[in-house]
Amino acid sequence: MAGTIDLAKMKFSRMVSSRSYTRFNQSQNPDGEGSRVEVKLSVEGEEEEMDGTEQGHVQRDAYIRSSRSGSPNKWRILIFGAVILGFFCVGLLIGYSVHRKSELPSCPTPALPIQEDPQIYEPSAPSLDWSDIVELLNKKLSSKAIKDKLSVYPQTNLKAGSSEDNKLGDDIHNLFTKLNMKTWVDEHYVKLQYPDSTNPNKVLFGSDEIGSPKGFLAYSETGHKEGRVVYANYGELADLQTVSGKFGVNLNGSVILMRTGKISMAQKVMNAARMGAVAALIYPDPADYKKMSEDTELYGHVHLGSGDPYTPGFPSFNHTQFPPAKSSGLPGILAQTITTKMARKIFEKMGGSSAPENFKGIFPSYKLGNETDKVAVAVNNNLVDTKIHNVFGVIEGYVDPDRYVVIGAQRDYLSWGYAKSAVGTTLLMELARVFTEMKKDGFKPKRSIVFASWTAGDFGNVGITEWLEGYWASLDRKAFTYISLDDAVTGVGSFRASASPLLQTLLQKTLKKVKSSSNLLQSFNGSLDLLTTMQMDDGAYPFLAFSGIPSVSFSFTSSLATADYEYFGTGGNELEKVVELSLLAAEVAGQMALRLVHDHIIKLDVTTYDKVITDHVNNIISHVNNLKLAKVDKIESLSTEWLIEAKSSFGRAAGSLAIDIHNSDLNNVEMSRIINNRIMKVEHNFLSPYVSMRDVPFRHIFFGDGWQTTTDLEKYLGDVRAKKATLDIDQVLNKFALLTWTIQGCANDLAGDIWSLDNEI
Repeated sequence: MAGTIDLAKMKFSRMVSSRSYTRFNQSQNPDGEGSRVEVKLSVEGEEEEMDGTEQGHVQRDAYIRSSRSGSPNKWRILIFGAVILGFFCVGLLIGYSVHRKSELPSCPTPALPIQEDPQIYEPSAPSLDWSDIVELLNKKLSSKAIKDKLSVYPQTNLKAGSSEDNKLGDDIHNLFTKLNMKTWVDEHYVKLQYPDSTNPNKVLFGSDEIGSPKGFLAYSETGHKEGRVVYANYGELADLQTVSGKFGVNLNGSVILMRTGKISMAQKVMNAARMGAVAALIYPDPADYKKMSEDTELYGHVHLGSGDPYTPGFPSFNHTQFPPAKSSGLPGILAQTITTKMARKIFEKMGGSSAPENFKGIFPSYKLGNETDKVAVAVNNNLVDTKIHNVFGVIEGYVDPDRYVVIGAQRDYLSWGYAKSAVGTTLLMELARVFTEMKKDGFKPKRSIVFASWTAGDFGNVGITEWLEGYWASLDRKAFTYISLDDAVTGVGSFRASASPLLQTLLQKTLKKVKSSSNLLQSFNGSLDLLTTMQMDDGAYPFLAFSGIPSVSFSFTSSLATADYEYFGTGGNELEKVVELSLLAAEVAGQMALRLVHDHIIKLDVTTYDKVITDHVNNIISHVNNLKLAKVDKIESLSTEWLIEAKSSFGRAAGSLAIDIHNSDLNNVEMSRIINNRIMKVEHNFLSPYVSMRDVPFRHIFFGDGWQTTTDLEKYLGDVRAKKATLDIDQVLNKFALLTWTIQGCANDLAGDIWSLDNEI
């Protein structure tokens, strides 16, 4: 009987799976009430994305065919279905009869439970068109809900691992649970550094005490150091070289005073350490932070990396045995933040040469410092073993639940005010609520959306990085985008974004859509001129450079190029402005996430990487050609031919993918999945396979940090050209080979099947 039934099922399945069946979508009811068949039509001219890669084109063609055929076709389909159903019933009766005749008399045996065959169905496209989804998102986003959440957000500092931090994490977990999301918690045991409450940090100018700042820089060296104080602007390498070169100031053994902005605090301190300084002081200049009180304390960290610096490359799980280790990203010198008022006192006492004009802010005097201007710094921070936990909730997809977008926000903060982590956490909870409600109104995401609340972010993305280190082996095959909500609103007047090239097209189109309804984005010209390179202290950076997952972060920020936090330390008096901007940020993040889980083909544009590769390769070729013109010894043995060919291979693979998408039936779930597999691997394949993840955690050849990067090779060739370094031809040949085959390997994987590979190289 079973064989006859299976045969009947097979015939029926083949008949309904014929080409004419592509007119319909058979989907499982999300509430578990069986299946239904529905006709799916797309809106004509919906937007420029409906170019053959969207979900509606096959359905629209089917609709046109059925319309031309006229109503008699409907009766033919009904009659045909009735005949098939009759055959199916006859097969069941025959099978049952044969089965009964073949039974032999026997003793009764206990009945076994009936095991039903798993239901086989073609998962449907979302039942809403994209324009309907955007309209529904904007309708459900609420400025009142955002304001209510911000109003109750804790306004005291929220230290990672503290009872307050844990309570907020539990509240987020409870919210996810109430929204019927699958939730879980990820625990880690990390080392965090805090000041000693009984022995505060101090800064003295000679014998005069400048102050005992409450702010601090985590992972600073501890102890007491004294040296000549030198002012070095923003602490960029160019600033330090100007002071030491043009003005002849010896920085060895010095205490370097720097203002915040342009680069991270960790970069400033590392630059100072490389110049031989024994301590670094960082302050906010009033020229950059016009609304900030002169008593505002600054917090940060000095780890030029991310994660727990005492478990580099390892996840800080409780059951893991760690050898004694320390990250190479720790600068090894004293580092301390001071207030604007404290910095003013130091400048009033400093002598020496007047600082260059581009070093000056609005203090009455900016001097570089005399040899006799001695400043002492005492840092008495303590390392504390701390248990932290990240909180997660997921809305599962209906077609590819094992593929997901991650939306995340840091919830801890050492300072206070709305601008740091309050906005990001509020947006995380609001988007979770809105997306869940959208499901009730007919939105069915193809892929899953994971909401993540991280902690220990103020210590260098510790929570994020430890999670990535714990699960990196599988994340690149499942998580295909990370959207960071950290620092989404830090000021007003400008917009700034950092994104993987794969996400730049989607970001640009999303901003155009949001811009049309917002005066605050009118300054944005749609060409991503405000796109900046993602920095190491960005919450999205570990996903991109460590795990090879396309990532994006953005911020409504101050119009001042140097100021990161116009709303830093702000309270209720700025709440209305923060709410207005937060609503816009929710629209940007929400539309990007929904687009990524809505379409048949994941909205990652591989063609944008062609320009990135071309720019870097052309820069390298220019350096090599100049070195050959200068007849540098052994440079003639260096050929750029294979690097150029690898670049071309990637371009051809990207073009081949576009053709495959255009020629494929994207309603075929398996075909769409195969194409998406090729797209998802691109970012991960730019992680150099030739370096150790522990020694070089940020292995990305374009956006990482280390000798494997294209920027490192370009800088080295530039230094040789400028006679700042001598050419080591073996080193350059090695870098050329590794770079060539990293790009070529990515091109091969993007091309698809092994028989489709580009063998021209």
